[in-house]
Amino acid sequence: MTKVSVFYRPEQSSDAANSFSPSAGKPAKVVADWLSRPEIADHIQIQDFEPASDEVLCGAHDPSYVKGVLSGRIENGFGNHNLEIANSLRYTTGSLLAAAKHVLTERIDSDLKAAISPTSGFHHAGHVFGGGYCTFNGLIATAVEVYRLGLAKHILILDMDQHYGNGTQDIIKKLGLDYIDHITACSSYDTAEEALDASLLLRNLPSRNQYDLVLYQAGADIHVNDPLGGLLTTEQMKQRDANVFSGCVVQGTPIVWNLAGGYQRDKAGSIEPVLALHRQTATQCLRYSGAYKNQQKESE
Repeated sequence: MTKVSVFYRPEQSSDAANSFSPSAGKPAKVVADWLSRPEIADHIQIQDFEPASDEVLCGAHDPSYVKGVLSGRIENGFGNHNLEIANSLRYTTGSLLAAAKHVLTERIDSDLKAAISPTSGFHHAGHVFGGGYCTFNGLIATAVEVYRLGLAKHILILDMDQHYGNGTQDIIKKLGLDYIDHITACSSYDTAEEALDASLLLRNLPSRNQYDLVLYQAGADIHVNDPLGGLLTTEQMKQRDANVFSGCVVQGTPIVWNLAGGYQRDKAGSIEPVLALHRQTATQCLRYSGAYKNQQKESE
């Protein structure tokens, strides 16, 4: 069975934010957590990739904004001018883009054509602004680049983070990106029932509307115990992920998913509750990729 590729480099993680949000440092913690657990580690493969170029970033953003952020002259999405964070930004978008190119060009002998980008900090970043712990919109930059390369002509950004993807919508409108569909909180869903309905979209999609690529924000902050969330229980989040991945299997649509938000902490102050939710998404991805078929047969 083909292993699911995880596009990770240490450079995409930064602990310099000193912020309420753990997002900047989350990639390293999530990957370390997965590699420590054989039920995940045995079925994933860490892949190298190239950082995003200025041209890729400018596919989503005004060049003056890109240059200003990368030089530390303009505030990043954490509201500071920290160059360690700025230096990580080419790698966060580079990870998502490499994962998208992988599922669109490589032969994947699996029920689910999936890859993982352990990244956050995209959907609040607009054409000339950042905020909400988001600086560059890797979702749009990736979609624009794979479209430019002719790898995908109809792309779905399925944003199942708790919060409205205002930056994503800003860029789609400003650049007139009619080949991107965008599902996000506060416009596509506001309740748990509506969120689960939105996650079923791909299973119910008419063939004439089929997507070439799905970029799935599997946000952990939609959990009911998240200080900035509040819609889904742990079991409902498991169902959310199952709905999305099974829909891609039914449609035969390649999918790349990333971490998005998540702000819970345990009594010791660690982000273990967030890691557990991302672990659950990874397990569902592997399940629909067929990673556990042999184990399931042996237990039957």
